[in-house]
Amino acid sequence: MAGASMKDIKLRIKSVESTMQITKAMQLVATSKLRRARERMEESKPYASIAQQAMAAVIEDCLDTTIPYVSAREQIKTRLYIIVAGDRGLAGGYNANVFRAVEAHIKEHPVSSYSVLPIGKKAVDKYAHAESFTCIDDSFIRVEGISVGTCYGLAKTLIEGYDDESFDEVVLFYTDFVSAMNQEVRTMQLLPLVREQNVEVKNAVSTVYEPEPTALLGAILPDYLAGMLYSTICDSFASEVAARRSAMDSATKNAGEMIADLRLEYNRARQGAITQEITEIVAGANV
Repeated sequence: MAGASMKDIKLRIKSVESTMQITKAMQLVATSKLRRARERMEESKPYASIAQQAMAAVIEDCLDTTIPYVSAREQIKTRLYIIVAGDRGLAGGYNANVFRAVEAHIKEHPVSSYSVLPIGKKAVDKYAHAESFTCIDDSFIRVEGISVGTCYGLAKTLIEGYDDESFDEVVLFYTDFVSAMNQEVRTMQLLPLVREQNVEVKNAVSTVYEPEPTALLGAILPDYLAGMLYSTICDSFASEVAARRSAMDSATKNAGEMIADLRLEYNRARQGAITQEITEIVAGANV
């Protein structure tokens, strides 16, 4: 019995060691990707910040309050959710946190019907064929390495759908990279544009617009939406990689602790087997 138990423990130690090698490798890959992801995220921030300031200034000076991109519709029948999740799993609670935020928003702000634009394989897998959502694009849009051109195409799709009243409101869910150890799910309303954005409006009084703000708003809207999508998706990817690195680091440490416990158990079983053999020899010699 002791021999069989020792054999089982040795096999389990080898299995856990193999798993630890995998988690350690994934942690190193995530660490390498995180540096590049943070650089890309930080490069996208200035454009997003300037775009928000410019849009806030245009909205502030827009005299026509009836244009659809600024004023909310009287009745929100259909809301479009843009859900940015990960391309892969093994990232702790990263994807689950995004999905919980969507469910909470639905409970707090119910409407007649919901449309969805999933970005990232995990979002596509969860929402593309969900009965409660109408998916406007079920193609697999990768989060990693997404281009500005792809975001511009998505922006045009949003504007066309909003113009023909396929949906009355557009809400974006993404994960904000606060730090390497902290990532938080954020919600952003893209359409209609929110006037009370927490964005500083610089030189709004002295700005001269050509053409008028109303016409300018429609002209810059695709660029604004594309910029915000690109920036938030870069933010989400950096958050995903950071979450995966933390998850793999924890898994590696847990595997190390498990191996230490199994080796202790193995040594105890080995010691017990030796003691039993000595006892049997002594008992046989006394007969």
